[in-house]
Amino acid sequence: MADLKDFAEQLVNLTVKEVNELATILKDEYGIEPAAAAVAMAGPAAGGGDAAEEQTEFDVILKAAGGSKLAVVKLVKELTGLGLKEAKELVDGAPSPVKEGVAKDEAEALKAQLEEAGAEVELK
Repeated sequence: MADLKDFAEQLVNLTVKEVNELATILKDEYGIEPAAAAVAMAGPAAGGGDAAEEQTEFDVILKAAGGSKLAVVKLVKELTGLGLKEAKELVDGAPSPVKEGVAKDEAEALKAQLEEAGAEVELK
């Protein structure tokens, strides 16, 4: 009986990735379609994943200036309100945050503008 409780605890503590791997193994190796079980097991595991899905503040990180460094420096200056020297230092110091704690829409817009200028950008 204790072994079953340990097994049940292991199942409940699986991550979403592990649940997907388990479902694949059950289907491929044993011919079992675990759709209902995967949904039931993913419920508790999804609790940890919800925080990432519900993230409301993002950091726009400049990973690299790319080929047109001057255009990226000018854009960073414009987007951040920094002086030319500070914007150049930020770009030269990549990876570095361009803006922190911004809304998702604003972060995506900043990322799109920077990528259009040739920069490599990441949202966190």
